[in-house]
Amino acid sequence: MTTTFESGPGRLFIGGQWREAADGARTDVFDPSTGQVVTTVAEASATDVDTAVRAARDAFDNGPWATMSGRDRGRVLHRVAELIRENADDIAALESQDVGKPITLCHAVDVTNAANDYEYFASLAWTLDGATRDTPLNGLAYTKPGPIGVVAAITPFNFPLILAGSKIAPALAAGNTVVHKPAEETPLSALYMAGLLQRAGVPDGVYNVVTGTGPVAGEALLRNPGVDKIAFTGSTAVGRHAASVAGEGLKSVTMELGGNAAHIVFEDADVEKAIGAVIKGFVFNTGQFCMGGPRLLVARPLYNTVVGILADAVPGVPVGDPRQPETVVGPMAGERHLKKVEEYVELARKEGGRIVCGGERLDLNGGFYYKPTVIAGLSNDSRVIQEEIFGPVLTVQPFDSEDEAVELANSTPYGLASGLQTTDLARAHRVADRLQAGIVWVNDWAMLDPAVPFGGVKASGFGREYGPEALASYTKVKSVVISFD
Repeated sequence: MTTTFESGPGRLFIGGQWREAADGARTDVFDPSTGQVVTTVAEASATDVDTAVRAARDAFDNGPWATMSGRDRGRVLHRVAELIRENADDIAALESQDVGKPITLCHAVDVTNAANDYEYFASLAWTLDGATRDTPLNGLAYTKPGPIGVVAAITPFNFPLILAGSKIAPALAAGNTVVHKPAEETPLSALYMAGLLQRAGVPDGVYNVVTGTGPVAGEALLRNPGVDKIAFTGSTAVGRHAASVAGEGLKSVTMELGGNAAHIVFEDADVEKAIGAVIKGFVFNTGQFCMGGPRLLVARPLYNTVVGILADAVPGVPVGDPRQPETVVGPMAGERHLKKVEEYVELARKEGGRIVCGGERLDLNGGFYYKPTVIAGLSNDSRVIQEEIFGPVLTVQPFDSEDEAVELANSTPYGLASGLQTTDLARAHRVADRLQAGIVWVNDWAMLDPAVPFGGVKASGFGREYGPEALASYTKVKSVVISFD
């Protein structure tokens, strides 16, 4: 496959123009299913980043976007959603090749949700208005929301299209301009979307893309004084650094960071339904899902039964070429991600864990494949349980009471997602309220919609993506008080 015309090809997109990096540097992009280079893209320097921020600033200060009515911005974003759907096959194929996602998943999840993101926030753009406030003052008090300014959107490798849209759509809906740095491993859909947004009518300079490395392009974007807000999704370690840099510049920040969710199966659960949700929760996107469910907690009376069912069922999950429609689990996004999973599984063996199934690479076409793996017998203080693996690995632990289940679920530093399986409605509400997580799923996993906010607590970050909450985070409110005297 070759990249489409929207990619420039593979150049930076700044101020509505495709351009090479100032120093001419380029970097390879690999197909994870084969390990082969498929194209190259420009590698931005700090100079390029500054040029992009200046373009975004000029578009914000002097262009029509920030002063345009929310309704007019909404019309443009609705056109973006339409173009995503019209070009769904091309976008899905590009995302599948870039990330290693199964093509079926790209169509059903990535492309669909990206279109929904722009459509939802296009509609919310119509609702951006203030309110009058009843006060004892002898005057009229009212509020006016407005855009923050230039937004730096820094997105990860695992859901390039969706996690870009979850930031860019509300940022643009609110009237901001954006400089987007996608993950260096998976930049292709960001470049495609630059062309698509331009075709939809987004003015020049409102959306800019700088491809490149985190230490160079990412760091320059974080530190640029022309940036007013940082929207970051990535690891907790990098997020801490990004938040620290943002604090130095007193910038507004949204941080969606790492996760290590617990999935609780109570003794009253519908076991067949629960097993389906458990498997989906840890193999979805090859386990490269910050809101995945890699820690399974099972009521002791069901423990042996559940482990036995997983031992039989998990090896049957279709792993293979992401271009084949029957594939459920594709390759890891890169060699370094694959090695990280291998290291954690080896650590599990050293810590006394029992490999129920999987536990090794899958040799297929030179790609970065790892067999879905289930591990039992680890203590709760094991690093394999406490740390984020970010691969198709599931640990299983028994519990004896509801209180113990909640304690185990909340025992890691993370708090992005959590879930439970039960047929007891009172328990569902009670336990959901006690779980330390930004989103809790009951009797399923990964139920996401642009109207439902998600985000983290503890080491999983702060702020929310999706919902009216996301739109509000890209605005600043001005109060006006007019005296009647």
